[in-house]
Amino acid sequence: MRQDRYAVRDGVLVRLDAPLLVIHGGAGVEPGDLSAEEEAAARRALEAALRAGHARLQGGGGALDAVTAAITVLEDAPQFNAGRGAVFTHDGRNELDAAIMDGATGLAGAAAGLHRVKNPILLARAILQHSQHVMLIGAGAERFAREHGIALVDPAYFRTEKRWRALQKARQEERAAAARKAVLVLPGKAYFGTVGALAQDAAGHLAAGTSTGGMTNKRYGRVGDTPIIGAGTWADARCAVSGTGWGEYYIRSAAAHEICARVRLAGQPLAQAAEGVIDRDIPRAGGDGGAIALGADGSVAFPFNTPGMYRGWIGADGVPHVAIYRDDPLPLPR
Repeated sequence: MRQDRYAVRDGVLVRLDAPLLVIHGGAGVEPGDLSAEEEAAARRALEAALRAGHARLQGGGGALDAVTAAITVLEDAPQFNAGRGAVFTHDGRNELDAAIMDGATGLAGAAAGLHRVKNPILLARAILQHSQHVMLIGAGAERFAREHGIALVDPAYFRTEKRWRALQKARQEERAAAARKAVLVLPGKAYFGTVGALAQDAAGHLAAGTSTGGMTNKRYGRVGDTPIIGAGTWADARCAVSGTGWGEYYIRSAAAHEICARVRLAGQPLAQAAEGVIDRDIPRAGGDGGAIALGADGSVAFPFNTPGMYRGWIGADGVPHVAIYRDDPLPLPR
């Protein structure tokens, strides 16, 4: 029988010596969206991200290290709307956002409106560590990246044919609606597309990170919930959350923080708090999506109200567990 070790720190029950990593690659995926080859590639990418983060934890790294390593792999994988697989804005550009937060210290870093940063999560981490500010945007953020040795690439690096075709389709639908003098109502799925990771290290500390390419055909420099601390990303001593969904609703509800606040202030179990926000409050307001949540006691939750969400976790034994659709089996850590 396995016996986990726990400690109480500042009134928080923390599981020790049991590193855990939880990831997502975005909600909204549906059966039929992916070819067999695309689905297999997505599963391989999820497993690779889990192994990369797990290697950092097993090597003595902290929760921030694991989160950064896992998200970097997902940003480099063209299957997800982050980094290289980012969608296009109305103007035919890729515009990236990311955030990371350390639950042990409350420090956070975020960046938005990026066009040349190869791995936005690395920039968010550098902002957390080296800036007196929390969020940097646009040209200023990229100047900070250059000064701190964060890799910049030609914007063409981010282009994938699948995302370019999605933009052309969105533009065509927009023109058709205008010709009919009708208001184009986008489905919630149009707003989806993030990757995220949560980790608990051997000391029991938590961290959270999220990265996104935004939404297809967006205008006016729109920013969603991903880089907004408390909306799409949050970590404290008890709880860590990364969201994926209709960002406007996550911002209005401070979704990630709200989940952890219910754990901290109301004493709700993690799964109850996460499901209450993601599966009830946000749909009631008109939005949808999903999230991953990780508690200091080792509990995990994967709430989502769409047909699928790329997701997975890996524990101390190093065996990755991944799922895509709602009916995919995904045993929870015990």
